[in-house]
Amino acid sequence: MLSPENFLDQNIALEGKVLEQVTLVTELRDRIKAARLAGKKVAFVPTMGNLHEGHLSLIDEAKSHGDFIVASIFVNPMQFGENEDLDAYPRTLEADKEGLAAHGCDLLFTPTVSEMYPHGLRVETRVEVPELSKLHCGASRPGHFVGVATVVAKLFNLVQPDIAVFGEKDFQQLAVIRKLVADLCFPIDIIGVATAREPSGLAKSSRNGYLTKDERVQASGLYKILQDCKAQLSRGEKIDSTRSNAVSALEAEGFKLDYLNFANPLSLEMATEQDEEIVILLAAFLGSTRLIDNIVVNRGQS
Repeated sequence: MLSPENFLDQNIALEGKVLEQVTLVTELRDRIKAARLAGKKVAFVPTMGNLHEGHLSLIDEAKSHGDFIVASIFVNPMQFGENEDLDAYPRTLEADKEGLAAHGCDLLFTPTVSEMYPHGLRVETRVEVPELSKLHCGASRPGHFVGVATVVAKLFNLVQPDIAVFGEKDFQQLAVIRKLVADLCFPIDIIGVATAREPSGLAKSSRNGYLTKDERVQASGLYKILQDCKAQLSRGEKIDSTRSNAVSALEAEGFKLDYLNFANPLSLEMATEQDEEIVILLAAFLGSTRLIDNIVVNRGQS
């Protein structure tokens, strides 16, 4: 349990709302147990921090489903590959705590790497969602979704929420988590929230902070190209020609394409002309910054 001195250090209050921060699994379990005994419904929002309005909208959504709101901030080393930005990933804990408190979060779990992986990553048990994890981002970032599935499964076991809320910006990640929950029989309702966007259409992302001012303007072209793809498919264009047009547009706008895939939104397998509903999944580099986005198209709607 926290001493009174630590309690003061680990809690902040904004506008009458107290956000409690804990770092140890034992502390987390104490707080969750107390909430359960009080008859509260637990809603959970796992994050890697550097929170923006999109993350905070997940807290708002969680509040509409639960009455004890738990968030986590943990930059998970297991989901970063070689030469990825683990060390450079932005960490803004004090600002994150202020935002969470302002949006009514009750409890923040900020474990260390040693708390989450006490025996080290090399010998840690891993959770894999096969097939789904090998496509799209999984093909570009081998092992990434094993890291995601493992940490999410572990956090679910620790928090044991009734509800968990994720953004739809990472469409594949949400699909992986939904399958993980179904296959492992977690009694958790997974809620997806529409991508939060800047006025330009750029999807809000922690990695947007890596962009220069000019690149930020340029990056808004990603969503415009996705919207053009949607319009072309909706008026009967074929997938191949729509993709070809988009690749040309991305190159003309200065993006380096990682992938642009047209997929079935349920299986995430590549879409065919017989699919009425399609998700377009896009990852591209602008300078050294990797950006992702997606858009769903229903060709059966006029």
